[in-house]
Formats: sequence, structure tokens, C-alpha cells
Amino acid sequence: MYTMDLTGKVAIVTGGANGIGKAIVDAFLDCGAKVAVADMSVMEKASSDHLYYVKTNVSKSDQVEDMIKQVTTHFGRLDILVNNAGISTMDYMVDIKEQDWDRTMDVNAKGVYLCTKAAAKILKAQGEGGKIINISSQAGKNGYRLMGSYVASKHAVLGMTKVAAIELARDQINVNAVCPGIVETDMKRTERVIGGELRGLDEELIRLEDNSQVPLGRTALPEDIANVVVFLASKYSDYMTGQGINVTGGMTMN
Repeated sequence: MYTMDLTGKVAIVTGGANGIGKAIVDAFLDCGAKVAVADMSVMEKASSDHLYYVKTNVSKSDQVEDMIKQVTTHFGRLDILVNNAGISTMDYMVDIKEQDWDRTMDVNAKGVYLCTKAAAKILKAQGEGGKIINISSQAGKNGYRLMGSYVASKHAVLGMTKVAAIELARDQINVNAVCPGIVETDMKRTERVIGGELRGLDEELIRLEDNSQVPLGRTALPEDIANVVVFLASKYSDYMTGQGINVTGGMTMN
């Protein structure tokens, strides 16, 4: 029987407190995994045998290293890393503020680099393989107006995915990326407001425009992305590495 059983596996999900990240956390727990939520917005929460919270700024190497140490101390090992933490800033390329560019690249790209680096050392030392799953975007394959810094950061994520996949293959560590399309999250709703203001359009018109671009006729729910992440975390993806998998309702097909 085919089942997405992650019993006994320990996973870290960065940015796991909200949106896509939270859907991934919930899906992992449903499949029997033990999960650490590494997120800037984590407050003091009671941890348990299956769920652990650690406040982490993924763009700070000392915080990432401390997070990895806390998780492996609490759960005793590590099997899966999901680099999900991400932010978005919006403006026309000629108007992007340098601080917004830096902040976006720090979280979305540098954060993936730092977390992959720290987690890979643990996975290699354990000698039992592992899974690293990066949440990129269809913006990692295409260009979109008002999203220059975001697009650049997500292209970087796909590049790092390919390099890490090659370098870690001998250790049986699979490194893949998921490229979501338009997903209904708080971040997307904020983008619609800001994008609407910059383009002189109503937020509702932006929402309708979003849906009209998707062949399947609807934008994604966070759970649509989590379903694919669970597959990549499972044994069924053992012969896949270095891939950027579109989950876009057909909006991006390459």
C-alpha cells in the first residue's frame, strides 16, 4: 500500500508559522513526522514530543546554527529541511529601494544558503541521507512586473538547489525545489493591495486577473503546495534531485 508515512522522521520548516509553511507543518504532523517550526514570528509556545518552536531569523548565521542545534538536541536527529521562509517587496525596477532589495535577498536567498549549509552538515554526519526542499516560485522561472527583487531571489533559490543537489548526491541527500504559482496567503493579499496601488487598480480586479491566468481556473491554497512537499519528503522521491517542480495550476509549464 502506498502511504506518505513520515513516522520517525524529524523535519525543520522555516517560516512555518503561517501560510504555506504552516500547511507544510500540519501535513508533516499528519504523516507522523516530528516538526520544528523555525520562524521570526514564533512567540513562547509549549513544545511537545512532535512539535518544537524556535524563533529564528534565517538571514543570521548564528541564529540558524543555534536553531539547528536546538532542534537536533530536542529531537535527537534531523531528516528533512524545508526552506520556506520568504518575504516580498514590490516596486518597479527603477524605483526599488536598496534596503528592500537587500532584505529580500537576505531572507529568500541567503536564508536558504545558511540553513542548507547548517542542515547538510548534520545530514552528512548522520550518514543516512536526507531531504532538503526549497520553496522557490514560478517567479524563479519567469519575470513579473513590480517583483524584481523577489524574482531575483527565487531564481537564486533554483540555482542553489541545483548546486546542492550535485554536491550532496553522494551522501544520498536529495535536494529539490517547489515552484508555487499564485497562492492564497496573507503575503499574496498584501501584494494585491500594493500592486493595485502601484498600477492604479482595485484589489478585487487584481484577484480576478490572478484567477484568469490559471488554466485550472483557480489560484492555489497552501495545502496544494504542502501536498507536493510531503511527496518530496517521502521515500517516493528518492530518485529525484535537482528539480524545480511547478505547482501552478498550469500557469507555468516549463
